[in-house]
Amino acid sequence: MHDPAQHDRPLRVGSLFSGYGGLDLAIEHALGAETIWFSEINKPVARIFAHHWPDAPNLGDIATIDWRDIEPVDVLCGGFPCQDVSTVGKRAGLAPGTRSGLWSYMAAAVEALRPRLVVIENVRGLLSSPAIRAQAEGDDDAHRNPNDATPNPATLRKLEPDPWGLGDSATRPLRAAGAVLGDLADLGMDAQWLGLPASLVGAPHTRFRVFILAQPHSDVQDSACDRLDPGRGEPGTSTSASRHDRTLSPDHRPRPPRTAWLAQQEHRAGDPVEPDRRHHHRWGRYAHAIARWEHITGREAPAPALLDQGEGPRPAPTFVEWLMGLPPGWVTESAHGLTPNQQITALGNGVLPLQAIVAVQRLVGRPIAIPRYPCCDPGCTSNASYTETVC
Repeated sequence: MHDPAQHDRPLRVGSLFSGYGGLDLAIEHALGAETIWFSEINKPVARIFAHHWPDAPNLGDIATIDWRDIEPVDVLCGGFPCQDVSTVGKRAGLAPGTRSGLWSYMAAAVEALRPRLVVIENVRGLLSSPAIRAQAEGDDDAHRNPNDATPNPATLRKLEPDPWGLGDSATRPLRAAGAVLGDLADLGMDAQWLGLPASLVGAPHTRFRVFILAQPHSDVQDSACDRLDPGRGEPGTSTSASRHDRTLSPDHRPRPPRTAWLAQQEHRAGDPVEPDRRHHHRWGRYAHAIARWEHITGREAPAPALLDQGEGPRPAPTFVEWLMGLPPGWVTESAHGLTPNQQITALGNGVLPLQAIVAVQRLVGRPIAIPRYPCCDPGCTSNASYTETVC
């Protein structure tokens, strides 16, 4: 086992609930890391990950892994299932037996492996769903919120006046995000989090996601972010021509060839883009958003729908893959053997890598310049940028 203080090797990443590897791509790119194993129970989706990380074994079902037999890692990452905390689901929270309740197995992995960094991604509903939805005596769901749930401007300062909504009831004392942060604290980890819309990095959709980063208390006190940077030298040991020990700039940190295309996206993200006549003709009011993402991804938007005379149009997997900022064929390559529905499911559960890169860099203390894109929602009347508000 390598000494964690060594700087002559990439940081080792262990990946849970891996999907197509969007979060892994972001961590590898942002930290100069390398994923050495992953855990994905969905066999079709696991084929995607195994294709792009051929040397990383799949540990399989997280509920059956004996962590005593697993190689330790510097970084543990994962986006545990979101179905039970999503605002479009039943909001069952992290209760035992739910899919989102698999968080407890990730917490067990943190406890056993003691990584230097934990990175978690999930949906916006993590902030509002209950940790465990217990039915209180006499509770009536139908009368929980008797008033209109959408406040008018005069009541915007009185959001969630209902104690149930705030989670102050003795029977519902905690929300899902609070439970995750509390578990990390119990494990001796200091955590911070932020929420970002995908449009912040230029994507033509919001896709708001919550990112949590946690480090052991001792590492926080010892400036672990400095030691997490494989390009940072020890004080007084520099042998470079300039004789300094400053952190290497983001463009010069060692990165795996697998993420080279992400450097190009980072580079283009701040460029001003104006749609041409072709964009206006094809995309109408979405022309600006599409043109911007075409420039950032470096490729033209595919056809958005598949036409089926029997069932009507349905989303084209290649278009959704482009929306997620992935290279052509990352998920849709025929060699993976996924059906169109399986491809859409994999993409819908995944992470937009460029969005995750921004989150990781901000949370580890390496802020980067973020372009101030206008709202991409044609129905939005706000002139504020996404760095200030989410429409």
